[in-house]
Amino acid sequence: MAKTIRNTKGFTLVELAIVLVIIGIILGAVLKGQELVNNAKTKRLYQQYRETYAAMYTYYDRYGFFPGDDTTAATRGGIWTGLTAGDGNGLIATGTTATAANFTCAATGAEQCDMWRELRLANIISGSTAAGAASFRNPTHSYGGAVAVSYSTVSGLTTNFVQFQNVPAEVCQIIDTQYDDGIQTTGDIRGSAAYTANTIVPTLAIRF
Repeated sequence: MAKTIRNTKGFTLVELAIVLVIIGIILGAVLKGQELVNNAKTKRLYQQYRETYAAMYTYYDRYGFFPGDDTTAATRGGIWTGLTAGDGNGLIATGTTATAANFTCAATGAEQCDMWRELRLANIISGSTAAGAASFRNPTHSYGGAVAVSYSTVSGLTTNFVQFQNVPAEVCQIIDTQYDDGIQTTGDIRGSAAYTANTIVPTLAIRF
């Protein structure tokens, strides 16, 4: 008995080419979109430095001290009760190194932690003003880590820094190149580790 052979038709080369072009367009759009998101996050991180810088000097213009370093904040009474007076020396004190403690504020007693509550009580930055850990807590940046401000040593420079926790090395390199000298160990922007591709820099510090 003879078998019936059905005429089955596959994709032509033209059809396959069209499919591959469409896939290429979709992949290109996805990659371009990811690049735009990454660029926006990088710009946002540096903008957070500028906003923090502005907040510090807005407070200084109003009260004559940097927040946290303010000798009078604890004496204002009312919602300002529960703060520790700063020493007024112009340094947001934390010792001599940028440490994890800078990024985990939850109580009074350290200038770099009191400063966040004082900025919130002064309505300069947003966040809880209720008594408790939330009012001292560090803000977070666009890559998810905490933001800190303190007088610290980062890669050989000791000064007041705005610090960003756990930033991708590629982002550190871009910011350092665009706004400083592009070198991790010199200038006003410094990393606590080398800008090695596909790694995380524990602290990106920008002088203020």
